[in-house]
Amino acid sequence: MMTDHDTAILDLAQKHGRYHPNAYRFTLDAVSHAVRRAREIRHVSGPEVLQGARELALARFGPLAKTVLEQWGIGTTEDFGEIVFQMVEQGLLGKTPEDKRSDFARGYDFDEAFVRNFDWLDRIGGGRPWILE
Repeated sequence: MMTDHDTAILDLAQKHGRYHPNAYRFTLDAVSHAVRRAREIRHVSGPEVLQGARELALARFGPLAKTVLEQWGIGTTEDFGEIVFQMVEQGLLGKTPEDKRSDFARGYDFDEAFVRNFDWLDRIGGGRPWILE
């Protein structure tokens, strides 16, 4: 059964046509992850959301993180900002007057964040699901 949340995400994806519905779901999860990282319920900044998105993508998708995000239409940190602000306009997220799309500009390079700096040795010992045992 679909929730109002799911319906709002599908409406956003259809209205804007640029991002897969999973891109919106993942970004909401990244915001939640950033709040958990902050260890207190509070508003998180664009850079905090970007860090949360990077950590969550690596944890969920491992070496395929960049590929998965690109399949959903996310190829830059600016895409996360666009998704966040679309969700703000839809009422799924809130913002402060200081928040702006440019907070997400040039956060990190996807090749560097998800490919070149992928720590294979750390991942092998971490029992990640993409490692066959």
